Amino acid sequence: MKVEEKNKKAKIILKELNKLYPKTPSPLTHTNNFTLLISVLLSAQCTDLNVNNVTDDIYPKYNKPEHFIKLGQKKIEKLIKRIGLFRMKSKSVYKLSKILVEKYEGKVPRTFEELEALPGVGHKTASVVMSQGFGFPAFPVDTHIHRLAQRWGLTNGKNVVQTEKDLKKIFPKKHWNKLHLQIIFYGREYCKARDCFGLKCKICRICNPNRKRAIVTKKA
Repeated sequence: MKVEEKNKKAKIILKELNKLYPKTPSPLTHTNNFTLLISVLLSAQCTDLNVNNVTDDIYPKYNKPEHFIKLGQKKIEKLIKRIGLFRMKSKSVYKLSKILVEKYEGKVPRTFEELEALPGVGHKTASVVMSQGFGFPAFPVDTHIHRLAQRWGLTNGKNVVQTEKDLKKIFPKKHWNKLHLQIIFYGREYCKARDCFGLKCKICRICNPNRKRAIVTKKA
């Protein structure tokens, strides 16, 4: 696809999403950057709703790395046992908390490199913290964004790494932080995984008016 065509699509998408979602509150409940980091870590292969339901009972009491160190891994397991992969995640939360206290005076580091070096923290988690926590321009790509970017004809990337690169080329940096949440919200409400298939929702129809066949997303 030509650059001009992708840029035209980008303007249409931004216009529609700004109308639908002028405000973009974080979908994960948190009280500070540390709890944001923990919530994003816990959300891997789990819904935001489930994470929020669990952390609503945790964060009023435990919201600093020191708190989780005192709890210990076994008690953390009990607190998050309703979340998928809870044993592995509790181990990461405990180890991560120790590193933050020992190396960063209990504060969340402000660089991608330092965040991605923490246990259980990958590039997507680091990107969310940099974007939503510190306001640094980032474009976290999850399965929703990967799916929609393919359906809208903005990428043919086989993984989230390539999709992120492609989207950063198309959309101006000033829109990244808000846009990644807008796309997630739109994917959940209008362009669902087992519903639109690139044919039904408004943006899919506008971006690809002549499309006849369903788009099968290449898995991230």
